[in-house]
Amino acid sequence: MSIGFYRLSELDMKTKARLMRRSEANIDAVIAQVQPIIEDVRQNGDDALLRYAAKFDKAELKDLKVTEQEFIEARKTLDPAVKAAIDHCSDNVRKFHAEQMNRVEKDREWMVEIEKGVFAGEKITPISSVGLYVPGGKNQYPSAVYMLGIPATLAGVPQIQIVTPSRSDGKIGDALLYAAEVSGIKDIYKVGGAQAIAALAYGTHSVPAVKKVVGPGSPYVAAAKQLLSGIIDAGMPAGPTDALILCDETANPHNTVLDVLNEAEHGDDSAALLVTHDKKLAQYVHQNLPDAINALPNPQKDWLISNMAAYSGVVLTDSMKESIAFCNEYAAEHILVKVGNPDEIVPQIKNAGEILIGEYTPNSFGNYGIGVNHVLPTGGKAHTYSCTSVWDFLKRTSLSRMTEEGFHGLKDSVTALTDYEGFPAHGNVIRNRKI
Repeated sequence: MSIGFYRLSELDMKTKARLMRRSEANIDAVIAQVQPIIEDVRQNGDDALLRYAAKFDKAELKDLKVTEQEFIEARKTLDPAVKAAIDHCSDNVRKFHAEQMNRVEKDREWMVEIEKGVFAGEKITPISSVGLYVPGGKNQYPSAVYMLGIPATLAGVPQIQIVTPSRSDGKIGDALLYAAEVSGIKDIYKVGGAQAIAALAYGTHSVPAVKKVVGPGSPYVAAAKQLLSGIIDAGMPAGPTDALILCDETANPHNTVLDVLNEAEHGDDSAALLVTHDKKLAQYVHQNLPDAINALPNPQKDWLISNMAAYSGVVLTDSMKESIAFCNEYAAEHILVKVGNPDEIVPQIKNAGEILIGEYTPNSFGNYGIGVNHVLPTGGKAHTYSCTSVWDFLKRTSLSRMTEEGFHGLKDSVTALTDYEGFPAHGNVIRNRKI
């Protein structure tokens, strides 16, 4: 088994570029495959979606929308332990995002006097319609439903719909439907992949078009978002997962092996790297990863064998300063920080979708139930994008108002600039105004 071991000081540019790029190159590779799917959905609507459900999901569907009876059956048959877990974790997610909305409400609409008689401000309103993409190709992910659905409903979006691939029997998993109900969402459509993004962008007979799509997905989903970004707000890039575990000599070696595998098991296109200047820890993790991987079932084992050779493993640096610099350049979706002085180290990490701190905060807690959102920027996009929050479902509008005194106080400066920039009508609306 090949496990990546990289000495940062000795990395050639090509290898470093591959680690930084992760599997984002896979997105570029599938764009040509995605384009005809998008065009098919644009032209043929539901007929195309039903054909792709049969082709990709092996599901012979009659209707694309989940019925009320399917929700009822899900509530009845869902394992009570899973139901209780969804209730517990989604409640934490609701509490966290409700606090975000409390802060929004304090400044829902505001104006300040910029100069005498000149007022400027903002108002905040929900986006009119959003589509939530919930992956389902490998497994069903109820956690993704409440991570997306709860902030969307708290933000007050009037039209929220979920798209997710069905199982081969034509149904959506009980846990997913229950999580949707807990989140306050009843409009669910059995469509996934690039065709789902196309349906949300253009609309079909069954699937209404929306203004924005939010949610993680495969390279095909990410490629569709990229291609349709001129038609629909494609939201934050959220593709194959990636994670860093930043450690010093105080980190528990056994736990660190487990931490590397936590996010890497998502798929063969995932990436997870231990970043440390402690040689002893680096060697321990590198030597023990194979046994830990072999102890896992398939398909996770095969996915890990693949991504450990390509994007994952161990990065050994010369110092904590160098480790932090690598983390900031990498801009991971998740960074787990296990160091003796987190209060000094964490403020130095500038680029990350989320930062988890300490031995008692492994990624799984953030993924499911701490309350923070697990839909995060991937592929280095944390340089500019933020974690998913209620703000992904809200928008700001500028407000302005001027009194007569403000008009006369500002007019000469503005007309001087309209003249300089060559906009006579801009100047006339001020100079020739009858007031």
